[in-house]
Amino acid sequence: MFRPLARLLKPLAALALSLVLALGVLPAAAQAARDTNSYDGNIYALYAGNGSLVPPRSTLAQAMADHRPIVLGFFLDDSAASKQYAIVFNELQRLWGRSAELILLPTDPLQDRKGQGAADPATYWKGVIPQVVVFNQDGKAVLDQSGPVSIDAINAALTEVTGLKPQGDVTLSLNLDVNELNSEIVPSR
Repeated sequence: MFRPLARLLKPLAALALSLVLALGVLPAAAQAARDTNSYDGNIYALYAGNGSLVPPRSTLAQAMADHRPIVLGFFLDDSAASKQYAIVFNELQRLWGRSAELILLPTDPLQDRKGQGAADPATYWKGVIPQVVVFNQDGKAVLDQSGPVSIDAINAALTEVTGLKPQGDVTLSLNLDVNELNSEIVPSR
C-alpha cells in the first residue's frame, strides 16, 4: 500500500522543488521610481527623456583648453535628488547646448579622491549632489552651488559668461512629471 503512494510522491516532490527553484530564480519586475534612492539605470534617459547627456562629449580639461563656457554637474544614478534634478540638465542642454559645454559626471569615481588641479573635476566636488559649477572661458568658476540649484541662477551665470540670453521660455518645475518616452521637455504655457 505504501509503495504506490511513494511512487506518486517522488514526482510530486520533484515538481514542487522545481517550482520553488524556478520562482526563486526569476527576476522581479523592474521598479523605477524618481523619488527613491534606487538604481534604475541612466537617470537622464529615464527621468529627463534624454540619454545623450551622459557620457559627456568632452572632458573638463578639453573644454577648459578650448576656452569654452562650462556647466559641470555632479550626480548619482541611485539618488532621488539627482533623478529629480535630471530635468534641469536636460533643459540646460536645450537652452545652452551650442554656447556652453555641459559636462555631467557621476560622483562614484570621485569618492575619497583629491583633486589634481583646475582641470580635474574632483577639485570642485564638495560631496553633495546634485552640484553645479559654471566656468567662464578662462576656467574660473562663476557659480558653485550644491543641491537643487535654480535654473534661473544657472542661466544668469551663463548669460554673464557668454553675453547671451537663453532662447525661449525657461520656466521649469522640478515637480514636472516626465514620461521616460518623452524626447523633449515642453514647458507649460
